[in-house]
Amino acid sequence: MKSVLIAGPTASGKSALALSLAEQLGGVVINADSMQVYRDLRIITARPTPDDEARVPHRLYGHVDAAENYSVGRWCADAKAALDELRREGRPPILVGGTGLYFKALTQGLSVVPPTPPDIRAEVRARCDAEGAAALHAELARRDPAAAARLKPGDRMRIARALEVLEATGRSLTDWHRDGMPAMLDPDNAVKLFLDVDRAELSRRIDARFDAMLAQGALDEVRTLAERHLDPMLPSMKAHGVPWLRRHLAGEITLAEAAEGGKADTRRYTKRQVTWFRHQMPGWTAVAPDAVIDSVMRGFG
Repeated sequence: MKSVLIAGPTASGKSALALSLAEQLGGVVINADSMQVYRDLRIITARPTPDDEARVPHRLYGHVDAAENYSVGRWCADAKAALDELRREGRPPILVGGTGLYFKALTQGLSVVPPTPPDIRAEVRARCDAEGAAALHAELARRDPAAAARLKPGDRMRIARALEVLEATGRSLTDWHRDGMPAMLDPDNAVKLFLDVDRAELSRRIDARFDAMLAQGALDEVRTLAERHLDPMLPSMKAHGVPWLRRHLAGEITLAEAAEGGKADTRRYTKRQVTWFRHQMPGWTAVAPDAVIDSVMRGFG
C-alpha cells in the first residue's frame, strides 16, 4: 500500500491538507509532530479539532501525558503499530507533521538507545541547572569527545541527554547510534512532499494562528499545564508559546509581549525546519500547498 508523507514548516497548512486527502483516499491521518502527541497541548499546538477527528480516523494525537519525555524511539514503536493496523485493513496512511527526525526514522531507520533510569535523568538535569550547560559540556568533552564535538556548549537538552546515556549505559551516544531499527516504510513506495510556502505568507500565517489560539483558550490551557509544576526541561514545557505564556501568567510580561515572543520563536523554528529538510531529506518534492492534492493523486494514479 502506497503511503503519503506530508512535511513542512509550522502553520503551512499540513493538517488541513492531510484531512482532505484522507477523505479522498479513504486513508488515516497519522501524526508526525513531536508536540501534537501531548494530551495537555491541544490548542497551543494547533492539533486537529474534535470535529476534524470525527471526519476521518486520526492516530497518535494527544495520546501522551505532558509529564512524559516522549522520544523518537517511542514514536517509531507507536507509528509501527498504527502502520501495521492500516496494512491489515488495506487503508493508505497519511503521515503529516513538522518533526523531521520522525520522518527520517520512518524512511531511513533509527538508532536504538535504552531508556534512561529516572534517577539518573533527574541527577544530570539538577546538575545542569546548578552548574550550567557549559560546565556539563566540558565534562562531556573529557568523557565522550565524539558526542561533545557534535553539540554546542549551550545546548542544555542534548548535553544532558548525552551524559544521561553515558551514565546509564557506560557507552557513548555515538556508539548507540551505530545500532538501530530498520526503516518502517519503503520511501520509494511513498509520495513524499514538503510544503513550500512564501516566507512573508508563512509569517502572516504564524501570527494569525497564534492570535487564533489565544482566542480559543490557549492561555487557560497553559495555565492548567503550569499548575502541574512539571520539570521545565520536559519537551511539553518548551512547546512554542508555552514558556512565554507562562512568563505572562507569572506576571513578568504582558500578554502582548508573550504573544510576540511566541510568534518570533515560531518564525525562527520554521527557518530551521526548512534548512533541516533541505539537507537531511533528499528525494522529497517541494510543492506549494495548493498543488498538494494534484501531486498526491498523480502519485496514486
